[in-house]
Amino acid sequence: MTSPDFTTLTPNNIVAFLGDIFERCGDEEYLGEPVTMAQHMLQGATIAEQQGLAEDIIVATLLHDIGHFTSEFGTFSMEDTEDRYHEEAGAKVLQEFFPTIVTDCVRHHVAAKRYLCATRPEYFKRLSEASIHSLNLQGGPMSSHEVAEFEKNPNLTKIIQVRYLDEAGKSPDMETPDYWHFAPMVQRVVDGHCRVGE
Repeated sequence: MTSPDFTTLTPNNIVAFLGDIFERCGDEEYLGEPVTMAQHMLQGATIAEQQGLAEDIIVATLLHDIGHFTSEFGTFSMEDTEDRYHEEAGAKVLQEFFPTIVTDCVRHHVAAKRYLCATRPEYFKRLSEASIHSLNLQGGPMSSHEVAEFEKNPNLTKIIQVRYLDEAGKSPDMETPDYWHFAPMVQRVVDGHCRVGE
């Protein structure tokens, strides 16, 4: 897959750009899970919406894995022996247009898995085979020093919230609306951030 051109992105076209990614790439396999990439992200966002969570959490959950499509390293597979850093790739694309709470949830959702595995042993039981494989590539459970540093993030609670929604979005039978159902919400979050930044 060729790398998308990010130089032409603006607050007026970022939402459509992301929608195009969902439409063109969303049917790709999701890391050995029984859902596609788009289904995974849409399921998490739908669950968040059904729970009445804040729009920034819904949007962060919707976009948390967008870096699988924007990373220069390509998408993850079960044959990988090295991490592809999709979380950083995703945050990099979003950071100009979205508030820190959204980009922090995207940037740190992998670290949140490592954190939860270190601090809540029961969390590890939630992980699928694919998620355990990626965990090993991503450094495994955090050390006590890493835990202490991670807990300094002012957005920790919401990052953890998005991580749990990430794990929930892997049902082969769940029906969801498509990306465009969420697009007006995504645009509101973008508009709110860009107005503040003017």
